[in-house]
Amino acid sequence: MSELLIENHEAVRLLTMNRPEKRNALNMVLSQALLDGLRAAEADDTVRCIVLTGAGRAFCAGADLNEFKDLTPDNAQLVERRSELTMNVHRVFPTLTKPVVTAINGAAMGGGAGLALSGDVALMSETAMIGYPEVKHGIVAAIVMASLVRNVGRKAAFELAAGGEPVDAARACSLGLVNRVTPPERLLADALALAQKFAAVEREAMAATKELFYRVVDLPFADALLAGRDVNKRMRGFGKTREAR
Repeated sequence: MSELLIENHEAVRLLTMNRPEKRNALNMVLSQALLDGLRAAEADDTVRCIVLTGAGRAFCAGADLNEFKDLTPDNAQLVERRSELTMNVHRVFPTLTKPVVTAINGAAMGGGAGLALSGDVALMSETAMIGYPEVKHGIVAAIVMASLVRNVGRKAAFELAAGGEPVDAARACSLGLVNRVTPPERLLADALALAQKFAAVEREAMAATKELFYRVVDLPFADALLAGRDVNKRMRGFGKTREAR
C-alpha cells in the first residue's frame, strides 16, 4: 500500500498521506514520498495547484514515535538523515511556484501541525484539532517552530509551543492558523473548489505572487517595497507570455 496517494482533479493534484492506521504519522518512507510528490507536482506542467490531506480520521499525528528508538547518539548518521529529510519537507512548500491548500481533516499534531501550516491556504474540519505536544514528551517543536512563529503572533505561538495544548478549529481560525473552518463532510470538496480557483489564475502571475509573498515576509519594509517594484515591472511581460502560447 502506497504511503502517499496521488490523484488528479483536472489541474489540481491531490496528495493524501496514507497511513490511517498510524494516524498518518511521518516515518521516513512517508516523509520521502511526500517530498517527492510535491516536487513531482511542481515539475508537472498539467498541475496548477496542490491539495494535501490525510486518509482516515487524522490529518497527521506528527513524527512516527516507533522510529525514535533508532534515533540515538550512537546512530548519528540516521539522526542526521532524519533531521535533514524533515527540514527539506517543510522547506519545499514556499519554494513551489504552485499554491498548496491543506485540508486538515483531523488531528494535526507536532510535525503534522507544521505540515498543516506549510500550505499557502489551510482549510480545517470543524472536528479537527491542531497542536504542538512535543514539550509533553520532553522534546522541542523544533523544525516546525519556523512556520508557527510566521503564522501567528509571538505570544500565541509561544503558548502553543511551550504549553503543548491543542486547540480546536474555531480557536485555530481565530488565531490565524487556518483560513476557514468547514463541516467535515464538505472539507475535501471545499478544498478542491478553492484549489480550482487558484488553478485558473494565469501561471506566471501565480508563480510571481507566491515568490514575492515569501520574499517580503522576512524583508524590512523598504526592501519589501523594492522587491514589489521589481515584480511590478516584470508583470508587463505576463500578457505577452500568454499570447505567445
